[in-house]
Amino acid sequence: MSAPTKSRTTVTEREARRVAEAAREQDWRKPSFAKELFLGRFRLDLIHPHPLPDPESVRRGEEFLAKLRAFCESTIDSARIEREARIPDEVVVGLKELGALGMKIDPKYGGLGLTQLYYNKALALVGSVSPAVGALLSAHQSIGVPQPLKLFGTQEQKDAFLPRCARTDISAFLLTEPDVGSDPARLATTAVPDGDDYVLDGVKLWTTNGVVADLLVVMARVPKSEGHKGGITAFVVEATSEGVTVENRNAFMGLRGIENGVTRFHQVRVPAAHRIGPEGAGLKIALTTLNTGRLSLPAMCAGSGKWCLKIAREWSAEREQWGKPVALHEAVGSKIAFIAATTFALEAVLDLSSQMADEDRNDIRIEAALAKLYGSEMAWTMADELVQIRGGRGYETAESLKARGERAVPAEQMLRDLRINRIFEGSTEIMHLLIAREAVDAHLSVAGDLIDPDKSLPDKARAGANAGVFYAKWLPKLVAGPGQLPMSYGAFKHGVDLSGHLRYVERTARKLARSTFYAMSRWQGRMETKQGFLGRIVDIGAELFAMSAACVRAEMLRSRDEHGREAYQLADAFCRQARIRVEELFERLWTNTDALDHKVVKGVLGGAYAWLEEGIVDPSGDGPWIADATPGPATRESERRPYGD
Repeated sequence: MSAPTKSRTTVTEREARRVAEAAREQDWRKPSFAKELFLGRFRLDLIHPHPLPDPESVRRGEEFLAKLRAFCESTIDSARIEREARIPDEVVVGLKELGALGMKIDPKYGGLGLTQLYYNKALALVGSVSPAVGALLSAHQSIGVPQPLKLFGTQEQKDAFLPRCARTDISAFLLTEPDVGSDPARLATTAVPDGDDYVLDGVKLWTTNGVVADLLVVMARVPKSEGHKGGITAFVVEATSEGVTVENRNAFMGLRGIENGVTRFHQVRVPAAHRIGPEGAGLKIALTTLNTGRLSLPAMCAGSGKWCLKIAREWSAEREQWGKPVALHEAVGSKIAFIAATTFALEAVLDLSSQMADEDRNDIRIEAALAKLYGSEMAWTMADELVQIRGGRGYETAESLKARGERAVPAEQMLRDLRINRIFEGSTEIMHLLIAREAVDAHLSVAGDLIDPDKSLPDKARAGANAGVFYAKWLPKLVAGPGQLPMSYGAFKHGVDLSGHLRYVERTARKLARSTFYAMSRWQGRMETKQGFLGRIVDIGAELFAMSAACVRAEMLRSRDEHGREAYQLADAFCRQARIRVEELFERLWTNTDALDHKVVKGVLGGAYAWLEEGIVDPSGDGPWIADATPGPATRESERRPYGD
């Protein structure tokens, strides 16, 4: 029998919801293409013509990419990183000399000042040769010290830390705990005020870069007291501070070179001047940082798609079965077509979202979340299809292939490395809920009090009146639109006709909004428990966003005379594939086994089907499911290993 977990922090469902809601950005100050899409309004004007970078940022970005490519080809040995399960010191030293630690940091602090667009191109390039190196750079800049300081830091903090992050110091972000994942209301690490300092106690899990980091962003709970608002708060912590111990370097099925650990804080003194933002703003800082920080992950997913396409093309032309290349057999060819079309769409979603982030004209919190969700799911599927195309060679390791005289194609490694992306920075299931919450924000803003059990009857009456006004104006607009006019979006017809796909997006966006409204009317306060339904709503929106981005990108490339004909073909193929997936998702909105599945789950948890588990031996042994994270002094030697030591 497994040992019980010693200490658990428990909060009510309502309290957990309150903490999560308080951390959300409440206002929509700028337009959002994706938000409008979920409301049934296809605002093509927000993304077309495709926004473009200015010439100077292109010049600087391309110049850096050329240097980075040369470095990747000459210095990064992916097979060695996989074999030794660590990134060699000389690779990290070289990245520092290139300025790769400061790609997004302003030049006045010693950084390169690249745009989000070129930062993502750099991550895609590095991640294609070694996802572990990509993860190192991404965790350091996208969610580590530089990004929250850029958005929320004081001038003194920027002056003190950004030059270090740009050239020498590696940073990490510490939020997750052994018993706290996507439910931050149960955060147990504390930061107790003591004079001009805070004293940190607690344990953090899965600290990417934590084993090698010099600077840490730590989320901890400040107790409410006189003069202290309290709440979850963000701090910059020196990794060399007394009381900081890396208790374990974690190992995973993929990303073998990643430096991810368990970090314990025992009576760690942190100057109040190192607090980022006010007390209680930690989660808001984390979520705001992730608005654009999440784009780093789909960047590497897009790069993986490009690699999958290259290998699939070369291998399928070389390998023959029954008198012709395997690519010309329909069963294999359909997989290659899926990889090609989806890679085009992923790059379209990524570049569009990145450029919108650079221009800062639109609110892209939903777009970035959709890019992360869609990119991680589709990249995994593409890698799985590549393994299938390669057959036995896809399952065989690159080292084994090389040993017997064949090209060392790490297809199985790519599959393992990509698997984490469906969990990193918000699992697919959590991303569904986060995006769904933003997608129904307009409804909750006008009708939320109607379904809130804590609201009084007068509050509900006022909400009902407001909702009546909103829906009287909104619902009639969902009946008809440009998607029903045969000549709409005619500018997207050049040889291949993409206008029909945009008309489909417009019609389907209205259908999606009607479905959401019907579900809210049907389930009201129980809507948030219908996670299967909400997940399908979000997945439909993701497909519509990707279709829109693919068409807009194809037209942009055509207008610039950059493979326009081929881009139109790829966009057409992707949209036709996506439309099939959308129709299946719509069918499953109302025809599914969600209710029956819930009954079965209750039976599983209650032991009703325990007899089904007979006839096996469980090799996992005994031990607690969740490690004890009781605060206290370290009982192990620190495994911290800065590069170069």
